Amino acid sequence: MSKLSVITHEAFARHPVPMGHPERPDRIRHVWQALDEDFADLDRHQAPEASAEAIARVHGEYYLDLIAEQEPQEGMISLDPDTHMGKGTLEASRRAAGGAVLAVDQVMTGQAERVFLAARPPGHHAEPHKPMGFCLFSSAAIAAQHARAVHGLTRVAVVDFDVHHGNGTQAAFWDDGDLTFASSHQMPLFPGTGSMTETGCGNIHNAPMRAGDDGAAVIAAWQDYLIPKVKAAKPELIILSAGFDAHEADPLASLNLRAEDFATLTTMIRQLAEDIAEGRLVSLLEGGYDLAALKASVTAHLNALR
Repeated sequence: MSKLSVITHEAFARHPVPMGHPERPDRIRHVWQALDEDFADLDRHQAPEASAEAIARVHGEYYLDLIAEQEPQEGMISLDPDTHMGKGTLEASRRAAGGAVLAVDQVMTGQAERVFLAARPPGHHAEPHKPMGFCLFSSAAIAAQHARAVHGLTRVAVVDFDVHHGNGTQAAFWDDGDLTFASSHQMPLFPGTGSMTETGCGNIHNAPMRAGDDGAAVIAAWQDYLIPKVKAAKPELIILSAGFDAHEADPLASLNLRAEDFATLTTMIRQLAEDIAEGRLVSLLEGGYDLAALKASVTAHLNALR
């Protein structure tokens, strides 16, 4: 069995965004460079398109139909001021969700212990009935529901160290006590959610950080607060929304993490999975908008997962 595998697809570079948009195709190309340069030995798989059934477990059939109907045959439309759709967007978004589903299948069937999905667009801002924040489908939530519906799990946790709060995952999990969401993020910052008072049914755990906080502060929040909360929930699978925009070089936020801090956080979360979830860990690429910082952070992340 391969301990770590990678899932990606060339379609992720074909999702168009307007000139100057931070969530641009060069992001995934820099991740691919990191994979080719340092991780060519890892098993690599093609992300399939998620089934309508898998997506509908989170978003409902109406939402999926609504998104599909809006895809333009040429040019680009805006779903909100940040979220855009061109001819390649629906395929890329379906494959991002499908890659997350395949990652769950791999860890649940023993093909791998850990999986990294290198995909775009990201997913953790997409709410059950609303695309937003560059995201169309909530891949982490879709993966969690797939693990329950297809593999018979009861308890799943999504942990999220993206600098922006994963409001979409939180919304999808809000009233389901068997689904745990734990997040560190800068606040105040887009999307404006993520206070410690947002607790769902006791299954939501937010650790808002202040602008200027460094890696030590974020690591302490995980060590002292978030990891104990997740451990207490006893998830059978851990899904990581791995955004790297808390890096000190990132243009969209003001936390001051470095690549080695992401390695430390990843090691902590990997150990958590080994302690309580039979090592099952699925990592999904979310944000990260400085290209050099993204590449360095993904490299550190994968070295910690390997």
